[in-house]
Amino acid sequence: MAMKLWTPFLLFFLLLYTTDLLAGEQHYLSAHFLYGSKPLKKYRHTEHQWFGGLMGGHVGIEGDSDHIVSFMPEGSFHVLAKKNDRHSRWATHDTRAFYGLFGTSPDSVKYAIIRIPVSNAQYQHFKEITTRYQDSTPYDYAFIGMRCGAAATDILGQLGILPDYSVQKTSVKVCYPAILRRRLLKMARANHWTVTTQKGAVRRKWEKH
Repeated sequence: MAMKLWTPFLLFFLLLYTTDLLAGEQHYLSAHFLYGSKPLKKYRHTEHQWFGGLMGGHVGIEGDSDHIVSFMPEGSFHVLAKKNDRHSRWATHDTRAFYGLFGTSPDSVKYAIIRIPVSNAQYQHFKEITTRYQDSTPYDYAFIGMRCGAAATDILGQLGILPDYSVQKTSVKVCYPAILRRRLLKMARANHWTVTTQKGAVRRKWEKH
C-alpha cells in the first residue's frame, strides 16, 4: 500500500530528473568548409574548374550526423539580389556528397571541420531554423547579396555563436566563406574546439588559411 502511494511521487521526480538531463545535454554543430581551389596550369585540362576559384569554396553546417545543410543557388545566377525572385535553396547533403559538389573526389579536396559545442536549446533552435529555411528560402542567392558564407553566418548569429547582424550587413561582412572560416578557427583555438582537416590534392592550388 505504501509503495502505491509513493509511486506517483517517484515518477514525478524521475520526470524532473530526465528533463534536467535533456536540458543540460551536450550537442555539437559542425561547420564544414570546402576550401576554394583552381587547377594548376599543367592540370587545367583534366581538373575541374570550380565556381569562385580560390575565392570560392563552400560551407555548410551539420547538426544531425552526416546531414550537412548549406545555402546554394538554384536556377539562373543573379548578380543583384532580388527579393521577390529568389533563385536559391537550402540543401542537405551527406558528407561525401557535400565535399564532391564541384566534381572533385571528396578524398582529394582540402577541408576543415570545426566542431562547435552548443546547448540543447541552441541545437533545437538550429533544427527549427533549418527546417523553416528549407521549407521557404528567406533570401536570394546573388553575387551582391547572400551566398553560402553569409548564410551560414546568419544561422550562427541567430544561435548566439556569432553576433546577430541584419541580412544586409551579414552579406557585406561575409562575402566569401574564408572570412567565416578564419573567424571560427580563431574561436576554435581560443575555446579548444575540435578541428579536423584534410590536405588537398597537389594537382590543384588551394586557399592557404
